[in-house]
Amino acid sequence: MEYLFAHTTAHRIQAETDVDNLAEQRALEKAGFTREGVMRGYSFLGGRYHDEVLYSVLRGDLPGNTPSPSMVTV
Repeated sequence: MEYLFAHTTAHRIQAETDVDNLAEQRALEKAGFTREGVMRGYSFLGGRYHDEVLYSVLRGDLPGNTPSPSMVTV
């Protein structure tokens, strides 16, 4: 994430994972992502709909990062 924010103007990174995938949820949280909520019936796999958990990290969430100059409004 640090590389992406340092070399691009990206403001947000997001990830989705199945609600039953607790290992990936822990890994995302450990990496600094914030759980935003559950998206009900978001994906269709194996003949049924699955709920997904949405995670994100914003440029300003990481220590030492500030919004990119192109994103700052005056």
